[in-house]
Amino acid sequence: MDDILGDGGILKEVVQPGEGPPIPQNASVLIHYSGFLEYCDHPFETTTNNRYPPMMKMGRDVTLAGLELGLLTMRRGEFSRFLLQPQYAYGEMGCPPFIPASATVLYEVQIIDYLDSGQVDDFIAMCPEEQNTVTLSTLLEVVNTLRSFGNRCFNQSRYYNAKDRYKQALMLLGNRETQLEPEKEKIKTALLPLYLNLSLTELRLDSPRKALKYGNKALEIDSANTKALFRCGKAYLELQEYERAQSCLITAQAKKPFDSDINNLLRKVAICYKDSLDKEKVFCSRMFTELNGE
Repeated sequence: MDDILGDGGILKEVVQPGEGPPIPQNASVLIHYSGFLEYCDHPFETTTNNRYPPMMKMGRDVTLAGLELGLLTMRRGEFSRFLLQPQYAYGEMGCPPFIPASATVLYEVQIIDYLDSGQVDDFIAMCPEEQNTVTLSTLLEVVNTLRSFGNRCFNQSRYYNAKDRYKQALMLLGNRETQLEPEKEKIKTALLPLYLNLSLTELRLDSPRKALKYGNKALEIDSANTKALFRCGKAYLELQEYERAQSCLITAQAKKPFDSDINNLLRKVAICYKDSLDKEKVFCSRMFTELNGE
């Protein structure tokens, strides 16, 4: 094992190397880990039974000094073991009843992914005037990180959290003041996936009107975007506006004629529309019968 500090307090064994740069300070890390007492086969704590690996903020959620120092040496996709002496783990007191006094502990750690949230924290701490002095490339990096956070939340069905992240990114882009056309185009390019993601998120939250609002904003940027057309079509279907739903989906179908999702939804709209017309005919027929009966 490698002595990462030179004092023997944290020893590291790389089981599977990772890729890219090491984890930066203040990053948010998507991680699986298990902690073992020395010479024990069963962990005293583990995340491997969780449905989703936790996202942990460096400097806040990672409380063991040795584990945090070890994480800073790791890369995306890496799996490593760390042997921590008491001074870098639970100290002389331990953590009864699970961790005895002056215990040496072993942690197995797998880095699924990480996001440089420290950059986001620093940017959001600025006032809007300061944010406008930062380069556009930095703003776009912050926006991409927020969108990635939102995507993580969405994939874990945490739709309200995802929505908050996407809207935060929208706000930062909206605050950007520029008269330069190339910058305006880059901002539009960054806005498009946010509008698309918000449209889908609102559909999952059973808010078709809001989904339609964001879908239409996406179409203002790219009128032929099939994802936006599909989501608008789905929103119109849920609002029982069948003709508008058909219009969106037929336009999307013209772009992607063999897309099964588009074709299946178009069939569903046609069935619902026919049922609606049939019910309307029955209702009108009854009304006419009642009127004649009187």
